[in-house]
Amino acid sequence: MKYILVLGDGMADEPIEELNGQTPLAFAKTPVMDEISAVSEIGMVHTIPEGMSPGSDTANLSVLGYDPKEYYTGRSPLEALSIGVPMKSTDVAFRCNIVTLSDGDEPFEEKVIIDHSSSEISTKDAEVLLRAVTEELENEEFRFYVGTSYRHCLIWANGEVLPMTQPHDILGQVIGQYLPPYEKFLSMMKRSYEILKDHPLNLERKKQGLNPANCFWFWGVGTKPALSSFEEKYGKKGVMISAVDLLKGIGVGAEMDNIIVEGANGGLNTNYEGKANAAVDAVLKKGYDFAYIHVEAPDEMGHQGSVERKIQSIEYLDQRVIKVVKEAMDASGEEYRILVLPDHPTPIRVRTHTAAPVPYLLYDSTDQTERGWKYNEKEAFASGNDVPRGCDLLKHLFER
Repeated sequence: MKYILVLGDGMADEPIEELNGQTPLAFAKTPVMDEISAVSEIGMVHTIPEGMSPGSDTANLSVLGYDPKEYYTGRSPLEALSIGVPMKSTDVAFRCNIVTLSDGDEPFEEKVIIDHSSSEISTKDAEVLLRAVTEELENEEFRFYVGTSYRHCLIWANGEVLPMTQPHDILGQVIGQYLPPYEKFLSMMKRSYEILKDHPLNLERKKQGLNPANCFWFWGVGTKPALSSFEEKYGKKGVMISAVDLLKGIGVGAEMDNIIVEGANGGLNTNYEGKANAAVDAVLKKGYDFAYIHVEAPDEMGHQGSVERKIQSIEYLDQRVIKVVKEAMDASGEEYRILVLPDHPTPIRVRTHTAAPVPYLLYDSTDQTERGWKYNEKEAFASGNDVPRGCDLLKHLFER
């Protein structure tokens, strides 16, 4: 038996009036998910433990079978693993987003955060801007590392775990009350803005109608993580396929292999087929038992507040990932199970994550019992199947 998990990050949502009270998942044209859900188990799973923040970090740890209450030490340290940062036990890691702030003459504290991703800036452009700032700010105490797109890493030697606000939680708001009350970090943020606001690359981006990447924003703090081996935990050889450092870092921490897919960028126009084909090749040709395909696009479209693009991302997931995987696995004659789910909701209404349970779909190629379901939040809830601890779902996948 082979196992493939397809995770549509932030895919779950709430009923939306302009969709006649449906969610994007229910409204989207998803013929493959409709086909397999009719003969699948569907239900709801609680991926965020009570009292924990509904982030992709805690949620994906949970989906991969690691109880966040036991294993979670912060988001940025997991990303640091992916980047290859040699963290010491005394180091503290921070996510360093390059964000878009309003660029008027108002004081820094009165600026508004426009975009947490700076129009999904490319890694190439982001590296130019990161280096322009860190040439001045980097020292033995603070070290910066290039990540992917707008997502980068700061390591504070002998630092402290300090609470910081997630930028995607405060889009469209004045930043003053959310700025860190720590002089070193506030000074670095203000200086980054002064350096970046008139940087030639940002001036060119504005001419092109793109948001300028004009300020550093620190969050996601944590210490060096220690995950147990996935293969020792489950007796399965697993591979991670993702464009984002967080998921790749979880893979590194769990001693899974990472497959880097050319053209996979964490955005709406990522290489969906490349991810699907990489997963199929891994389980059919390279000796892996389990492949985790992570697709970031639904989450990014939720943060952008775009109903149309979130629907499109879900349709791409159906046609360009799940269809490709199913057709290849069927053609191979190999018995397999597919688990499809989001990690958390990213509702259009709030443009950030919530801790609500999410719908899952579990398809088994050896069990074609007709159940008549369609995969969406409403029908998953109506099924009566409920997994109260998200970290138990993967064991359920491996039961057969």
